[in-house]
Amino acid sequence: MLQWYKIDDAQFLKDKGITEHKLGGKTICLTWFEEQLHAFSRKCPHAGAPLKNGWCERGKVICPFHRHEFDLVTGKGSPAQHDFIHIYPTKQEDGAYFVGIEKGFWQNFLASKSN
Repeated sequence: MLQWYKIDDAQFLKDKGITEHKLGGKTICLTWFEEQLHAFSRKCPHAGAPLKNGWCERGKVICPFHRHEFDLVTGKGSPAQHDFIHIYPTKQEDGAYFVGIEKGFWQNFLASKSN
């Protein structure tokens, strides 16, 4: 089950490149590419590089260490890489932007006990 988290001042992130944000107990990356907000894993699965230090081009986030590329929509790496990053869904409602993060097991368990 997804929990949606509001991104404060999302419009002001448009010229900031890739930024890190703590939401729902996770640290994720956010970036704007071609007028679309994207949310994804904070580290490259290849060598653990912080993707906040990378950049975007051709619809892909580029890792700053070894130039691995990941699709901003699917998270898939280039075919020779055999890896991927996690993509988090985003949505816009009433001028506000949100990122969906899957609730962890314990969050679901505790929520079910309180009902």
